[in-house]
Amino acid sequence: MIPEKQAETVWMSGNEAIALGAYEAGVKVASGYPGTPSTEIMEHLSEYDGVYTEWAPNEKVGLEVAIGASFGGVRAMATMKHVGLNVAADPLFTAAYTGGRGGLVVLTADDPDMHSSQNEQDSRNYAFAAKLPMLEPADPAEAKEFIKEAFELSEELDCPVLVRITTRIAHVKAVVTPGERLQPMVAPGLEKHPEKFVMLPAMARRRRLYVEERMTRCRQIAEDSGNNVIESGDAQRGFITGGVSYLYVKEAFPEASILKLGMVWPLPEQKIREFAGSVDELYVVEELDPFWEIHVKAMGISCHGKDVIPAIGELNTGVVKQSIDPARLRGESFSPEELPPRPPNMCPGCPHRGVFFTLSRLDVFISGDIGCYTLGFLPPLNALDSTVCMGASVPIAHGLEKALGADSNRKIVAVIGDSTFVHSGITGLINSVYNGSKGTLIILDNGTTAMTGQQPNPASGALISGEPAQSIDLEALCKALGVRHVSVINPHEVPESRKIIRAEIERDELSVIISQAPCVLLPELKYQKPITYFTNIDNCVGCTSCIRIGCPAISWTPFAKGEAEARGYKKSQKGYSQIDEVLCNDCGQCASLCKFGAITPRDINS
Repeated sequence: MIPEKQAETVWMSGNEAIALGAYEAGVKVASGYPGTPSTEIMEHLSEYDGVYTEWAPNEKVGLEVAIGASFGGVRAMATMKHVGLNVAADPLFTAAYTGGRGGLVVLTADDPDMHSSQNEQDSRNYAFAAKLPMLEPADPAEAKEFIKEAFELSEELDCPVLVRITTRIAHVKAVVTPGERLQPMVAPGLEKHPEKFVMLPAMARRRRLYVEERMTRCRQIAEDSGNNVIESGDAQRGFITGGVSYLYVKEAFPEASILKLGMVWPLPEQKIREFAGSVDELYVVEELDPFWEIHVKAMGISCHGKDVIPAIGELNTGVVKQSIDPARLRGESFSPEELPPRPPNMCPGCPHRGVFFTLSRLDVFISGDIGCYTLGFLPPLNALDSTVCMGASVPIAHGLEKALGADSNRKIVAVIGDSTFVHSGITGLINSVYNGSKGTLIILDNGTTAMTGQQPNPASGALISGEPAQSIDLEALCKALGVRHVSVINPHEVPESRKIIRAEIERDELSVIISQAPCVLLPELKYQKPITYFTNIDNCVGCTSCIRIGCPAISWTPFAKGEAEARGYKKSQKGYSQIDEVLCNDCGQCASLCKFGAITPRDINS
C-alpha cells in the first residue's frame, strides 16, 4: 500500500526508482521474467496498489502481455535483462509497426562485465534495428523520471519505447524525489483496429511507411529533448557520453565540455555537430559497443572512442581516466588489497549437488543450462560440458545425439532447472520426442527460480504476490508430450538416485528424470532447521566420500605427524572430515554416502 503523499526524498536503488517511476506514470499492467540485474523492478512494482504485476514464463510472453494491455488502452511495461530481450525480439520488432493505444515501455538491463550473465550485449543495437526510441538514465533519480517520459513518448509516437539500464544503475542507490501518480489519459476498453493491429503483409507495408515517418519526428524530438544536454567547459577536450558513463567522465574530467545523451537513439545529429565544432578534441565514452562512435563517425566527425576506451567489460572512473590521460592518474591510484578467494559454490544442502556428484562419476556428456545449477561445472564436481542459453540444454543434447549416431557408445544427458524448463525447455523436449531422440533429460525441480532470488514460476504454485496459483505437474506434462519413461527421484538419497540415473542413461529411449527437492533458501525452509548433521570422528575412516561431494559445510582435517596412531587410527589414515553444524542444512546427502556411520543427525532443539 503506497500513501498518496510520499516523503520529500527517499533513498532508492535504480530498480526501486524505476518501479516508482512506473507507478507514478500510471502503469496498469507489468509483466516480466526474473533476470539479474533487472529482477527487483517487478518485485518492488508488485508492492504498489493499482498495478497488476506478474512473472511470465519467459520474456517473449511478458512483452506480448504488455502489448495486449497497451492494445486495451492502458499503460504497460515489460522488464527483462539483455539476453531476455533476445527472447522478446520477435514481438518487439512487430510492435514497432503496430504501436498500441496505451503507452508501452520495454525495460532492458544490460550486464557489462557479465556479473551474472553468459554474454555481454549492448541493447542499444535493438533500438537501431527495430527503429525505436531509447532512453538511458545516468542515476536512480533520472531512472524514475525517464520511465515517466518514456510512457509519454510512447503515446506521442505510437510505439514501444526502450529504456536501457546497466548493472551499475540497477543496483546503485541515490536520493530520489517521489511524485504524484498520474491518472490514465486513455480509458481502458476494447477497440478494434485491424488495419493497425493485424500485421498481414498488406497492412504491414502501410505501417512500415509510418515507422519511417515516426523516426523522422523522433529525430527532431531528440534535438529538442532536455535529456540531451551540452555542458560547456574546457574546449580543449569534449566528451559525448551518457548513462553511468557520464558519471565516470564527470568525475574523471570535471572541467571538460560534455554532451550528455539521455535519449540514446535516435541521436541529435545537429546538436552533436554543434558540440563537436566547439571542442578541439572529441571523445565518445560508452560502455560495450562503439554504438555512438560508429554513428558519429558516419556523420563525418572525427573522434576517439574504442581506440582508447575498452569495448569489453564495465567502465569506471579509473578506467576512463587511465584510458584518456594516463599521466594524470599517477599518484591518484592505489593497488587493491588482496582478498581471499571465494569461489562460487552451490549452497550447503542444495538438492542439485547429489545429482551432479553422480553424473561426475559417469562417462556421459552433460549438456547444461542457465541457473544456479550451472555451478555444477566447478570443482570438485566438474559435471557440465556445455552451457549456452536458456532452454538450450535439451536441443543441444538432441543435436549431439543425431550428430554422433546410433553407433556411438557415449551417452548424453541434458540438465535443466524447473523455471528454465518452463521458460524455453518444453519446446526442446517436444522436438526431441517428435524427432525420435534418445538420451536422458534431468529436470532439477527445486520449486523456485533460485538463481535470481527465489522468485515463483508456473511450476512452483505461487504468484509474484505470494498468493497460491495453479502449478504445472512436470511429470504429467512430460508424459503428455510423449515421453514414455518419466521417473521422480529425491536427490538427497544419493545411492538410490544413482541407481535410477544409471538405469535411465542406459535405456535406449528418451527418458526424463525429475529431481524433486526444494531449494534450501526458500523462506519456509531457510528458518526451519530441526536437525543438523555432525561427524562422529571415532567412526570416520578418512575415505573422503563425503568430501568429494563438495559441500561447503564439510571440511577435511589432516592428521599431524603421529596423530593417527596416537588416536588409535590406522597409520595409513591421513585425516578425518568434519561438518560445520552452523552451515549444515540437514539435507543428509553426506550421510547417505557414508558407509561407516560417521555422519549422524542431531536434533538441535533437544
